[in-house]
Amino acid sequence: MMEVTIGKYLSLEEFCTCTQTYQKYPGLINPFPQNDDSLRAICELNLRIIDPVIDFFGRDRFKLTYGFCSPDLKKFLQKKDPITGIKNGRVAPDIDQHIALEVKKSGKYYCERLGAASDFSIVDLGSDRLVEWILSQKLPFDSLYFYGEERPIHISYGPQHKRDIWAFTPGGQPTKKGIEKWLI
Repeated sequence: MMEVTIGKYLSLEEFCTCTQTYQKYPGLINPFPQNDDSLRAICELNLRIIDPVIDFFGRDRFKLTYGFCSPDLKKFLQKKDPITGIKNGRVAPDIDQHIALEVKKSGKYYCERLGAASDFSIVDLGSDRLVEWILSQKLPFDSLYFYGEERPIHISYGPQHKRDIWAFTPGGQPTKKGIEKWLI
């Protein structure tokens, strides 16, 4: 595949193949968007969110953990590993925007929220500090998920720009507890 750049720093291949599940089953998953609108949404996410983060913190400190979730990757995330019996991953394509603007066979979007999302961290920086920087820069995100100081954040960009922030309990339930200082 030809190297496609989706921002100043990341390639489409890197954005679509960074997950552990893809790395585990690379020959079985088509990780790339099939809808041109998905590619445009991914480029916008990079331009508006990821590029400014990398501009400030540096490419060498930026660690992408989850980018685009293709319909193929979604299927594998929902399956259990045949050896360990553990589910390959968690996926919420109807709300988390990782599947961008991909369309089901029915013609409807997998995610009605539109836009695109990624999960990343900055090496040697707590995710709480990353969130504070993002807020101080007034980056135009839709949703930001804070999973804890030592875990990557989830951030999405799309037409809503609602700047909604959530934390999650250890059991995975969304909450506003503990993030009151960030609520806008």
